[in-house]
Amino acid sequence: MVATRDPRTHALSPFGRLVVTQALSMVGDACITVSLAGSIFFTQDVAGSRSQVLLYLLLTLTPFAVVAPVIGPALDRSRAGRRGLLAAGCALRALVCLLLAPRLGTLALYPLAFGALVLARGHSVAKSALVPALVGDEARLVEANARLSLVSVIAGVAGGLPAAGVVASVGAPWALRLGMVVFALAAFTALRIPAARAVAAAESPAERRELAVASIVVAGTAMGVLRFAVGFVTFLTAFLLKKGGQPTWFYGVVLAVSAAGGFAGVVVAPRVRERLREETILAASLLVPAAVALLAARYGGRTGYLLVAAAVAMGAASGRIAFDSLLQRDGPEHLRGRAFARFETRFQLVWVVGALVPVVLLEVLTARRGFFAICVILGFAGLSYLAGLRARGEWHPRA
Repeated sequence: MVATRDPRTHALSPFGRLVVTQALSMVGDACITVSLAGSIFFTQDVAGSRSQVLLYLLLTLTPFAVVAPVIGPALDRSRAGRRGLLAAGCALRALVCLLLAPRLGTLALYPLAFGALVLARGHSVAKSALVPALVGDEARLVEANARLSLVSVIAGVAGGLPAAGVVASVGAPWALRLGMVVFALAAFTALRIPAARAVAAAESPAERRELAVASIVVAGTAMGVLRFAVGFVTFLTAFLLKKGGQPTWFYGVVLAVSAAGGFAGVVVAPRVRERLREETILAASLLVPAAVALLAARYGGRTGYLLVAAAVAMGAASGRIAFDSLLQRDGPEHLRGRAFARFETRFQLVWVVGALVPVVLLEVLTARRGFFAICVILGFAGLSYLAGLRARGEWHPRA
């Protein structure tokens, strides 16, 4: 087990402080999400919903124009950059909540929401870059990443429920004010995380080659395919259910099943890691959802939506834990900030592309066609990944 408390003092260990900071950050993000969420998608017609979704996809993609070239290198050049970015990001999101609360429904919402997205992405990069320094033992990276992912899922749900209650009872602005308090607490806990050791000031051509390790590049491609599948399935399901006149509550059930699949992925991955390597977990994260998607394409119906949602979410969750651990294992420590920033950018790009496909091709896509397409894409990616590992002599299934 990855210790979250120091047995000598029973106080939170450095990793435990990161866990608490991550939990508080996810609760705050849930408050923002719930306060901004409305019924726009389900109250408009399909054409209106498509235009809103295209705007949303652009908004979610744009922050990475800042994360990759600015935040990643800044993390690597600063001794306390990763911890400092966590604290500053949480403090600034508290400020965003304060400013946004009285401005919901105004044009100021868009730049403030954009700022919150940039800060959330920076938080994710800094958190991932900090894990190896706080854990130390490479064999425990999967477990540490799984614990953070599990905490994120639980905290997101735990934060969303009271935020929804606040919105229903006293209005969305008060959910933002609740988020402000939570982010302020997160900033305080982030400052108590130890600083990482000093790192290089600039990236040289030799260091760029260090990030081009075959295991990292190929695993990043495999993970990118999983992120594509998540975007594709999410928006295919949303639009086909709306187009078919399915009740809103069923989409809620699909979301719940997807969350359960993600939860299962973060629980299963560290247990599987005790026997299998990260590469094996990542390959299985592609091939198992491919098989489930083929089954769903064969039988269709509501059950098909539920099966694919659960399988893809589980594969993406377990695959991401395996990829993060692989990058932390094989990537140079002094370049982890920019490495995570670059991969986050690529993953978000392919997620947007995956989401755009069903939005653009809605007239010709059916559930069975969509599920079969996901089966082919994931299956081909999984088999190609295994073939690449074997060709380089890196296929060692067991840990």
